[in-house]
Amino acid sequence: MHADAFDRYHDKESFIHRLDPRVKTIVTVVFIVSNALLPDGAWLAFVLAWVFLLGVNLLSNLGLIYTFKRSFVALPFALVAITVLFSIPGNPVASFRFLMWDFTITDAGLLRFVSILIRSWLSVQMAIMLVAVTRFPDLIHALEHLRVPAILTTIIAFLYRYLFVLVDEVYRLLRARESRSAAASGQRSGGSVLWRAKVAGNMAGQLFLRSYERSDRIYNAMLSRGYVGHLYTLNPHEMKSSDYLVTAFAIVLIFVMQIIGRL
Repeated sequence: MHADAFDRYHDKESFIHRLDPRVKTIVTVVFIVSNALLPDGAWLAFVLAWVFLLGVNLLSNLGLIYTFKRSFVALPFALVAITVLFSIPGNPVASFRFLMWDFTITDAGLLRFVSILIRSWLSVQMAIMLVAVTRFPDLIHALEHLRVPAILTTIIAFLYRYLFVLVDEVYRLLRARESRSAAASGQRSGGSVLWRAKVAGNMAGQLFLRSYERSDRIYNAMLSRGYVGHLYTLNPHEMKSSDYLVTAFAIVLIFVMQIIGRL
């Protein structure tokens, strides 16, 4: 019912969707690592990385700027790097006073900050594309095929699946609260802020207990159906020659970006 809150997969018929999930996972990881390794101010390499993303968007049939429109939601998290504006030595660009402190923005700090924003923005776009063209079970199996420790893949898989359980329990609690907080027409239901805080605390405690009990029931149901610590899929995940060619071609392009970024 509330699967769309977390599941960002878009079922399309495209070249990117048909690729083996291992290919998409490897290319995504290499692309993100490459962005992190690019020097500050490698503008041409950043442009080429975005052109690479636009090409992937086009081949996925999701729209040329699909990831572009969805990537800005993550940019505020990159603002944690704002301190580099003042902490890196360089030529002063601007100065201002905040409360009792004087801050000076340097050219080196500004260059580092803008580069961090661009790296984060490009990496987020690639991650958005990965989850948009790869089903979550296929992504988990791709990690298993790539020899990611089983304990990590299991934790990720169950974390994802139990998010839906938690959301379902939250909606049930909210419906129960609304049914017990009815008010006359035109009046606000509920009580004071303190009363609402107390209700919210009780709901959090109930959510923990109900989720714990439900998770125990789900686990017992899984054991009764033969669960032995491994998740299976109907997808055989067989690498084809086209998958190897795409992987090699994408890695070569990313390597070229690294060379251009250092020229």
